[in-house]
This record gives sequence, structure tokens and C-alpha cells, in this order.
Amino acid sequence: MTLYHGSEFVIKSPGFGAGRKDNDYGQGFYCTEDKALASEWAVDLNRDGYVNCYEIDLASMNVLNLNSSDYCVLHWITILLNNRRFELDTPLSREAYFYLNRYFMPDLGGVDVIKGYRADDSYFSYAQDFVNGVISVSRLVRAMRLGELGEQVFIRSKKAFQALSFLGEEYVSASEWYERKKKRDDLARHEYHRMNKESYVKGDLYMIRILDEEVRPDDPRLQ
Repeated sequence: MTLYHGSEFVIKSPGFGAGRKDNDYGQGFYCTEDKALASEWAVDLNRDGYVNCYEIDLASMNVLNLNSSDYCVLHWITILLNNRRFELDTPLSREAYFYLNRYFMPDLGGVDVIKGYRADDSYFSYAQDFVNGVISVSRLVRAMRLGELGEQVFIRSKKAFQALSFLGEEYVSASEWYERKKKRDDLARHEYHRMNKESYVKGDLYMIRILDEEVRPDDPRLQ
């Protein structure tokens, strides 16, 4: 598999144990198979960057694919709850935290690589809204597809880090890629606000209903 990592730096040897602990899936190295997406991640308003290219063989890796049929969006949310800084300032959000951790937290023991959504910028606010009971599961799933979010590949274990081979880097300019990045995010935010103006749909799974009905991962409404 060929992977790309957008950064303001050239990173020939990603270091195991480096990076922030409060990112989506914890401390590790975040990549994507989409070079264009990595180019957007590499730049900021007034800063150019680099797309670093790597190769990795996943044949011997324990890969957790959150976008496979074995998992649902609530598994993804629960991992976020354990890493990102959520505002659990209501009784509902606190109860949601404990319930999701009890029934939807995947076993990460021995996992080398995680594949799943990236909760950047506006996308993280969708997750926050769901936990606070503002949007339902179906609307959360729709929201995650807004702006063609793409998928990230998270290098988690020392074994996975050691399997990464650096292939080279490519310089990317903010003048070319920042506007694309901003357009993607603006579109997602616009569509999300438009979606939230839609009428309440009876029967949708909101967080309070998940708690009341004790919905579990095998519930067909989550598929």
C-alpha cells in the first residue's frame, strides 16, 4: 500500500511514540491513500508544505478497518471519545460516554493499523452534536460523507512504524491547495447546516433513544 502524509516538514523516518495524544485515534502517524487529500492537509493559509510518500506491506499487520461491515459509526465515535477533547457538560453526554465505552469500544489490543474517517474541523463538531443528542445516527452518517471526507490510515504500533518505507516527498504550495482545503470544509459546513434544518424524523436513532432502548452493535438500524 502507498500512503501519503501531509506536513510542513519532510519526514523520512516517522518516530514511534511521537505526536499528540489527543488526535482521533491517539498517538501515532496519520496518513491517507489519497495524495490530493494529503496535499490539502500539508498546507495552511500562509504556509506551504510537503506530501511525504511511503510504502507499507499490511500482509502481516493486524488492521482494524472501521469502515468495514463489522463496525458502525458508533465504534468510530467511541474511539474519538477516548482521544479527542469532547465537552461532556450535560447528563446525556456523560451517560453517552459511559454507555458507548461499555458496548461500542473496539478491542485495540494488538492492533497495528486503523483505517477510518478523519474528524477534522467541522467533522468533529458533528460527532460532538451526536453525543449531545442534537443529531441522529442516520444524520451523522450523512454528515460524515459531506465534502468527500476521505479515509485516513493510522500507523499505531512499533511493528507498523518499522514497516514504513520512505519513497520521497513533493513540495505543495498553499496558493494551490489551501483554497481546495477551505472549499471542501465550507461545503461540508454548508450542507450540514442545511441538513439540520430538515424536519425531525420519528424513529431516527438519537443518543437518548440508544440509551433508553439499550441499542447494541448488532442492531440492524446501525447498519
